[in-house]
Amino acid sequence: MDFTETDEERDLRAAVAAIAASYGSEYYLRCAREGRHTHEMWKAMGQAGFLGVNVAEEHGGGGGGLVELSIVCEEAAAQGAPLLLVLVSAAISAEVIGEFGSEELRRRWLPGLADGSTKVVFAITEPEAGSNTHRMATRADRDGDDWVLTGTKHYISGTDDAEAVLVVARTGKAPDGKARLSLFVVPVDSPGLTRTPLPVDLIAPDKQHVLHFDDVRVPAGNLVGAEGDGFRQVFRGLNPERITGAALGVGIARFALAKAADYARTRQVWDTPIGAHQGVSHPLARARIETELAALMTRKAAWLHDRGMPAGEESNMAKYAAAEAATHAVEAAMQTHGGNGLASEYGLIPYWGMARLMQVAPVNREMILNHVAQHGLGLPRSY
Repeated sequence: MDFTETDEERDLRAAVAAIAASYGSEYYLRCAREGRHTHEMWKAMGQAGFLGVNVAEEHGGGGGGLVELSIVCEEAAAQGAPLLLVLVSAAISAEVIGEFGSEELRRRWLPGLADGSTKVVFAITEPEAGSNTHRMATRADRDGDDWVLTGTKHYISGTDDAEAVLVVARTGKAPDGKARLSLFVVPVDSPGLTRTPLPVDLIAPDKQHVLHFDDVRVPAGNLVGAEGDGFRQVFRGLNPERITGAALGVGIARFALAKAADYARTRQVWDTPIGAHQGVSHPLARARIETELAALMTRKAAWLHDRGMPAGEESNMAKYAAAEAATHAVEAAMQTHGGNGLASEYGLIPYWGMARLMQVAPVNREMILNHVAQHGLGLPRSY
């Protein structure tokens, strides 16, 4: 197995890092603390073609896959500017619409997703359903040439900065009694769709919302693929979300470790750099090992996905490993900084919040352990 990146991949890393570094953590944190979006950086990344590296060339994209999109996510985060909406707009929505959408839907949405001028976010989470999509209550009923959506979605990221939402809804029952799911592209300005802010203490530019669908009508052409094919479509999108989420975590870990190593080299106590002490250096070295291991699993999962091979367990493992690595790296960085680890000047706390979020969402670590136990070890299903 060759672990060497291609020249094109190395060039992509360098180009993404250059743009992200021109904005950097100061820009990202300023946007987060002021409650505004990172529009300037998003636009620059889109115009350079980086937000659409996984979109087909015929629709204005780069014609690549998850390997390339993961590089984009990782390198932006490694410069202190993680772009969370890439996980839903580019990784989920672009992948699902590109794979299953009609030619009309592809022409309508993919060019904007490719150049960053359009965002399509994703709505699946419901408070009563949790990780059990069979308990989903949001439904879509056929009415003539339209579908009518009714229900509520929680913790939906970025709907205040998107043109549409890719919504998962029930469209009947299968013979075994389980829900049949379908996916719909719903413009955010559709009558009957309302958005309520969901306050969280996470310091990030991207906000969370509750979405209410009160008899929201969408044309039949907004159905993605075949009615009732939603399970297959959802999982086609969730693996890319996990893979790019893992890449984001790897990038955050790299950013935190770089800051910590620089501080440990330059901060002196009694004429000795604090990095000379094993109590400081060992936690950072351990976090670096975890980060490199997570990066390898992330690359494997992306490689498998791009070749149409099963990647469910690898995607979950990558996301789990990267969330753990990022959390441990930021915590080690905070400990290295001592009291300064809590100071706004050093800007570590927001990245701890983002890393800690990755242990909970988009799938929590306990559900990943359930997946690995069942599918990787052949153990009885526990839930």
